[in-house]
Amino acid sequence: MLGTLDKMAVTLDDNGLAQYSLRVGAQQLPLNTLIGKKLSLNFTGRILCCNCGNRTKKSYAQGHCFVCMQKLASCDMCVMKPETCHYAQGTCREPQWGLEHCFVPHYVYLANTSGIKVGITRHTQLPTRWLDQGATQGMPLFRVNSRYLSGLIEVALAQLIADKTNWQAMLKSDNDPLDLKAEAEILLPQISAKLTELDGSKQFIIEPLNSAITDIRYPVTAYPSKIKSLNFDKDPCVSGTLMGIKGQYLIFDNGVINIRKFTAYEVDVSL
Repeated sequence: MLGTLDKMAVTLDDNGLAQYSLRVGAQQLPLNTLIGKKLSLNFTGRILCCNCGNRTKKSYAQGHCFVCMQKLASCDMCVMKPETCHYAQGTCREPQWGLEHCFVPHYVYLANTSGIKVGITRHTQLPTRWLDQGATQGMPLFRVNSRYLSGLIEVALAQLIADKTNWQAMLKSDNDPLDLKAEAEILLPQISAKLTELDGSKQFIIEPLNSAITDIRYPVTAYPSKIKSLNFDKDPCVSGTLMGIKGQYLIFDNGVINIRKFTAYEVDVSL
């Protein structure tokens, strides 16, 4: 199977187990049934921009060439830091893209990844966002009407808890369950002034949610005691027994690899 990598497709089944497929070009390889078996990914040396398809020596912004990275709104810093949105200043790289992707409902959530964290995502991306981060639990806190607003709330909560996942800790084990509802009851009063300020503005809508906690399991037979990161740029052949999958990581018996990091890398996949 030959083609360029994209982030793994993942869904949550009725039993709360993450079901993964490896995207290789236009093909998809179901992975859960391959746990415990040999899997090889061989990088051909070609990186093809995920936007324009041109060959690039280096991948920028998860699979783009330098030109596309510079011009696309989806590669702008405000995607990573939505509180820096500059649409109102008239400087959005692609105003129509901004309207379609940023001025739509977003969730602010709590998740249990390498511990409790706050995050945001578009309303269509739950539970996918939690699965991509390797969260074992997730719970929405608010539904808001723009990415910018979700970013402002996230920044306020990030003064109290983490807003990033410690990926190495996440890959060593599953965390003990947390009472996310109880955590929210402790956190939200501490940002009440900020919420009142934002909710009082006519341009923002905040809908507090009373959500259930989603529990997530991953197809992992054994977690590594030490994390060795595998990298196509250093070794074009990633091969071993697949021990599990969590977040966007394949866990082999000889190391782990972040598939999303190598978006647009052309690989030959064999069993």
